[in-house]
Amino acid sequence: MGSRWYALIVDAIDPERLARWWAEVLDQQVERVSPDEVLVGPDRDGHPRLVFLRHAEAKHAKNRLHLDLRPDDLDGEIERLVNMGARHVDVGQPEDAAWVVLADPEGNEFCVLRPSR
Repeated sequence: MGSRWYALIVDAIDPERLARWWAEVLDQQVERVSPDEVLVGPDRDGHPRLVFLRHAEAKHAKNRLHLDLRPDDLDGEIERLVNMGARHVDVGQPEDAAWVVLADPEGNEFCVLRPSR
């Protein structure tokens, strides 16, 4: 039997703030909060989860792992995310890319893909 994806762990200077930001982005809920760990998931005991762990150092390099989001309305979602505190970043993506690269409030990159047809 293979493994099941349980969670993606994200280091954060302020885990509760970042977890609440991602919960709103993904329309999920904050399941558990402690001073050093915050869980976000689709529902109680749902998987996969995002787990935000306190980490004292700021991010210094491009992520080696990131989330891809695929909204129904690319432009509307980009506007919503930027209004929530995301920012555009250049990681070397081509000018005509089918995605937009943004960073969350702590600088973690993620992609917003064009809607599927």
